[in-house]
Amino acid sequence: MTAPVALVTGAARGIGLAMAQTLLKAGYRVMAADLPGDQNWNYDLGHAKGLDQKLSSVATGAGNEPSVAVCDLDVTQTHSCTNAVAQTIETFGQLNLLVNNAGVVDSGPIMTFSEAAWDRIFAVNSKGIFLMSQAAIPHLKTAENPSIVNTASIAGKKGVPNMAAYCGSKFAAIGITQSLASELAPEGIRVNAICPGIVGTAMWLEHLMPKANAASEVAVAFEDRSAELIPLGRPQTGDDMAEAVLYLARAENVTGIALTVAGGMEMN
Repeated sequence: MTAPVALVTGAARGIGLAMAQTLLKAGYRVMAADLPGDQNWNYDLGHAKGLDQKLSSVATGAGNEPSVAVCDLDVTQTHSCTNAVAQTIETFGQLNLLVNNAGVVDSGPIMTFSEAAWDRIFAVNSKGIFLMSQAAIPHLKTAENPSIVNTASIAGKKGVPNMAAYCGSKFAAIGITQSLASELAPEGIRVNAICPGIVGTAMWLEHLMPKANAASEVAVAFEDRSAELIPLGRPQTGDDMAEAVLYLARAENVTGIALTVAGGMEMN
């Protein structure tokens, strides 16, 4: 039986890297995609350079069959999305799972929030799901157990102050997930989302946490804040999110859900 193939966006580090690694360990062949180079934002964004080295240690391809490949991707650009899908098909011959994980965050009062930041957040977090799904669906239609998993957020279920753009984009991600789940069900394509809580990625440590004098102070403050907010008492990890993606990829009778992975921080 041919191993299934996953395309993971925003795979260079953090949650996306954990997803790619977990899928490889689970027997998937993985196309890991991220930005072609550094881009200016309020924290460092991941990029595809060197990503193949991060993943090679967990790649388990049989014989000469490749199990992991890397491609450049900007999810806000149509041609980049179609190219990433095309490279996946050219390399592996099929596509079973699309993981729309790429995302960015910014925060601030609505009256001083920049239009450029608003547009960028929605372009990556919402439009990126649209463009990548549109490129992938023709190939998912012919695949075995095809599915799409979108990275939303608990911020897509409850708005918080000074986060209108991010919350709005993640509410949109959940809405897109539900709409596509209904639309694509007759094709046998399942569409779900995961909703991370507090994960120690660059989003949190380099932007959302209060500034500190040293990285160690940020880490301590992050752990303290997590213990305060999360009933289970610990922050979530990239591996937690990756296990949720793996479950949704395998759950053949589950579609249209937004699975919260937040240690009890958000309940419904």
